[in-house]
Amino acid sequence: MTSSYYFALLISTFALISPTFSALVEEQPLVLKYHNGRLLKGNLTVDLIWYGKFTPIQRSILIDFIQSLSSPKRAKFETLLSPSVSSWWRTTEKYKGGSSNLVLGKQIFLENYFLGKKLEANHLAALPAKSGPGSGHARYSRINVVFTADDVVVDGFCMSRCGTHGSNKKGRFAYVWVGNSVSQCPDQCAWPFHQPIYGSQTPPLVSPNGDVGVDGMVINLATLLAATVTNPLNNGYFQGPVGAPLEAVSACTGVFGSGAYPGYPGKVLVDKSSGASYNARGLNGRNYLLPAMWDPKSSACTTLV
Repeated sequence: MTSSYYFALLISTFALISPTFSALVEEQPLVLKYHNGRLLKGNLTVDLIWYGKFTPIQRSILIDFIQSLSSPKRAKFETLLSPSVSSWWRTTEKYKGGSSNLVLGKQIFLENYFLGKKLEANHLAALPAKSGPGSGHARYSRINVVFTADDVVVDGFCMSRCGTHGSNKKGRFAYVWVGNSVSQCPDQCAWPFHQPIYGSQTPPLVSPNGDVGVDGMVINLATLLAATVTNPLNNGYFQGPVGAPLEAVSACTGVFGSGAYPGYPGKVLVDKSSGASYNARGLNGRNYLLPAMWDPKSSACTTLV
């Protein structure tokens, strides 16, 4: 069964809650139950399938992010560029089984929209198979990531999800899909870089790489990659129903920095020259805004700043 990321739905719900009322409610410990299933650990190859047209800069933003997650010079990297993307990813090491090291694999470019510009749910499971499990790779040692361009309409996109993750049991690989929402629903799937239609009208943040749609994709990709390694087969770490679980990051939706409350992402870092907001530094001089992740050691959502 495919596990969906209900980012848009949760944001809409959170935005209706008064921060004053929230402060009066005693915060309860957040617990994601471990359901004794397999997690993805060790070296994992990440293949990319680009469906539709992306500019070279857009591709580089996403590629640099993936490569920043598991920097081969992690210790030095984190010291020089703290807070770093790789230090954010290290929280996944606290989940049963240890570290998950992501290594960029091959890329497939599908710029001819061979399935059209309107995709159904079954396409999201079929497209990752374009990459396949790869010869000589161990079972579930690969994550195939599908990116859809901003002119591609996907069933359920914006209405109930900004992306999804699942597994191909026949092909023995996990997969992730993330869409560019900039021309469809940036208020939902690229928040906090776009003002929401409903709820709190806090001014949007300036996106760190100057592309609201792609910087929003980074947030959703981060959310889904963390979910993939901690709940790949729907029997890992999650809270709630299997079909609509709260997972490692989606359980912390809307939190990016300290002091966050519904409609306010929290205190983050700001680049003095561009005014862009971020909370993690990556490779090639890139900055990113990453969501909070649930820490199984503290049973709380943790942020980098």
